[in-house]
Amino acid sequence: MRYIRPSSLKEAVGLLVEASGRAAILAGGSDLLVRMKGGFIEPELIIDIKSIDALGHVIENDEGFVIGAAVPCAVLGENAALRRAWPGVVEGAKLIGSKQVQGRCTIVGNLCNASPAADGVPALVTAGAKALIRGPAGSRTIAVEMIPVGPGRTSLAPGEIIEAILLDKRRPRSGDAYQRFTPRTEMDIAVISAAVNLTLDDHGVVESARVALGAAAPTVLLVEEAARILVGSRIDDGTLNRLAEACSDACRPIDDKRGTVEFRKKVAGVLAKRVALTAYQRAGQK
Repeated sequence: MRYIRPSSLKEAVGLLVEASGRAAILAGGSDLLVRMKGGFIEPELIIDIKSIDALGHVIENDEGFVIGAAVPCAVLGENAALRRAWPGVVEGAKLIGSKQVQGRCTIVGNLCNASPAADGVPALVTAGAKALIRGPAGSRTIAVEMIPVGPGRTSLAPGEIIEAILLDKRRPRSGDAYQRFTPRTEMDIAVISAAVNLTLDDHGVVESARVALGAAAPTVLLVEEAARILVGSRIDDGTLNRLAEACSDACRPIDDKRGTVEFRKKVAGVLAKRVALTAYQRAGQK
């Protein structure tokens, strides 16, 4: 096994392209090292991108935020501007592992691990976040929800690396939120989770919305019917009940020792109601 710390993204892409066997990217290592220790993967080359300075920053510009692929989740929680603009995204990032793990893990790594239960992904999906990808053919940008294609599988082509996550500037009178259900408060994965992002008009009526569920399908589930229910409402009890029903109906979860299909479908609706109300309240404060 070889371990290399490239100093540039160009060098990292070159190493991936030239690798003769299986290569793995190490950003935080909180997923990769666990999978290696468990014997699930045995890469012949590990490319540590933590030393690439361009990937280690959160940058706010006129368009919004650029979150580098090597930025630890703990840093996201410490960024006041990001917390104000996208509190739901930060909520998801701060639930990955423990506080110690968050000092190493990255939201890009959480995305590329492609777990249906990833805490960092649902809020990114509802935020309309995009992934900036660098590869041997140059750069391209796609919606975050297009990255995972199944448990443990991504749409990234050979030699491609996610360079950054792009978040648009927060629209006025908008709010987002994320919650999950787990048996424990830390070091656990979501049994089910929900995220909502919405924007209000000048009269407090929902103008646009996105609703996503985690651990409800092979990939994060964007529930368009639930979003349509929110649009045109002021988030009253009737709206929330219809939202919960739509989310429960959309679920396609597995049945395992951590939760039954029936339980997951029920809790998906409960969480959707909670995060929709929180997002609505946050939007009204802006």
